[in-house]
Amino acid sequence: MHIREFQALIEEMYSSKDRARGTPATFLWFMEEVGELASALADGRDRENLREEFADVMAWLVTLANVENIDLEEALRKFTDGCPGCGKLQCTCVEK
Repeated sequence: MHIREFQALIEEMYSSKDRARGTPATFLWFMEEVGELASALADGRDRENLREEFADVMAWLVTLANVENIDLEEALRKFTDGCPGCGKLQCTCVEK
């Protein structure tokens, strides 16, 4: 599945709720999922839970992009030619 397809799927399933909730509340849900992923990474024992938390973070990031009318697949094109900082395929940036 391409990112654009996943974004369209999330839009179809949840758009009315997501848009009614708005950006600030959606961002809080996203951050809650990031926190759950952080806990799962720290625990490291339950691989299935870790996989679920990665999926949840991705779904909420896509949700946030949908609420803000951002095409993530298009936005990610900035990485197709290499690092946006140094322009190389294997980043040599010192500061990041």
